[in-house]
Amino acid sequence: MKSPLAWLVVWCTLSLVGGRREVYDDDMRLRIVDISHRYQADMPEWESEGGIGQFLWQVSSMKNGSMANASLMKLPTHTGTHVDAPGHFYDHYFYASFDVDSLDLHVLNGPALLIDVPRHSNITAQVMKSLNIPRGVNRVLFRTLNTDRRLMYQKECDLSYVGFTVDGAQWLVDNTDIKLVGVDYLSVAAFDHLVGSHLVFLKDREIIPVEALKLDDIPAGLYTVHCLPPRLSGAEGSPIRCILIE
Repeated sequence: MKSPLAWLVVWCTLSLVGGRREVYDDDMRLRIVDISHRYQADMPEWESEGGIGQFLWQVSSMKNGSMANASLMKLPTHTGTHVDAPGHFYDHYFYASFDVDSLDLHVLNGPALLIDVPRHSNITAQVMKSLNIPRGVNRVLFRTLNTDRRLMYQKECDLSYVGFTVDGAQWLVDNTDIKLVGVDYLSVAAFDHLVGSHLVFLKDREIIPVEALKLDDIPAGLYTVHCLPPRLSGAEGSPIRCILIE
């Protein structure tokens, strides 16, 4: 028979629920918005109908007598909110170790502009020109129809997503100072321009695409962005945690 103290421990354990937040604004001087998607089994995986599925396996359990809980994680590098390294589409960069660990943290952290893209097309040269992004802006998060359609909340990968066409990517390279390109679905490139747009962005190893950002219900405007990928040696991409600070 359990003692009153033992029953109290059981009750406290059962009543504990981990808190999950999208916005951290406890300090009135600082408001932090998490723009990374939460990993769960039904989040979309590239060209898959069934989502990413199970990605965590508990390998030791305190309930089963282990001294601690521990899990094994297995994820494709380009799922959820993630970053592309130059080696993703350039084989010579891949073997020259231009991997996630080589990415410039100055590019991934700093002032960023969140803008709304016209909803009627992919991000073409004409669309880019119409956005009137001034020189000197180094980081832009492009919110598109993908956010309106809530594509990142659907299990099945939807290849009708909005992304950059080749001419849109080239216009950005030629006419702006943007180095961080943030988008709101699994690929920065429109599906029909998948290889070409990536090649344009990654060619000179100066632009870093950050994909599948969570841009719901955030006013367009100027923020400070912080994106930090794990130091995965040899990886051509990886999950990344991104936040905006107002």
